[in-house]
Amino acid sequence: MTAPGPEHSAKVLLLGGTGEARKLAEELVAREVGVVSSLAGRVARPRLPVGEVRVGGFGGVDGLAAWIRENDVQAVVDATHPFAERIGANAAKAAELTGTPLLRLARPGWQPGPQDVWHWADDLADAARKLPDLGKRVFLTSGRQGLPAFAHLDDLWFLIRCVDPPEPPLPRNHELILARGPYEVAAERELLDRVDVLVTKDSGGTQTSAKLTAARELGRPVLLISRPKRPETETAATVPEAVEWVLNR
Repeated sequence: MTAPGPEHSAKVLLLGGTGEARKLAEELVAREVGVVSSLAGRVARPRLPVGEVRVGGFGGVDGLAAWIRENDVQAVVDATHPFAERIGANAAKAAELTGTPLLRLARPGWQPGPQDVWHWADDLADAARKLPDLGKRVFLTSGRQGLPAFAHLDDLWFLIRCVDPPEPPLPRNHELILARGPYEVAAERELLDRVDVLVTKDSGGTQTSAKLTAARELGRPVLLISRPKRPETETAATVPEAVEWVLNR
């Protein structure tokens, strides 16, 4: 796909509301590539990318495949959050059904340094099992949808941070902070000074990595939830790589 002129703009379906997705949309629109950015609609006030935007689900694999066909989509880029398992699986199946090229734009996961004290959990349930051995006061930043996994831990106190208000069940003993990144190291240090352990997902990137720096400086252990497996597909680690892939379809 060479960079088209405005009179015959190729259409790319860009899945995801991540920072990388917004940057990719900006870069493609600047090159006059037709882009439709699709957001799940789970955040009340999402940061919108440039270009055309749709919000909401597709209705599963069949609905996504139908949308791809009906809108003459020539390529799909899955730039969703590393833990958005369902849409990632649906995108892979829909791309296969429609014969549409698919790229996964996946930022690299975080890597520990020599002074980091990191522990790994396979998933939310595994994190809840391991957590009581690491501390009694917890800074929990695993997202509002994962909070029920920790709701039974009545002996622990949680400082919970989410973008939007969570729904129950929640841990009995908790304090809730509603905030959106990026975050500063100094402010994260103040929060971590109140707890024994940080629990977070291996999201990668710089948007929320300040808490890891603060944990390192304070010597706090971190319990990281490993990324789920994604379908095997062509992958790019950076926005420039994704731009090149799109332009060469």
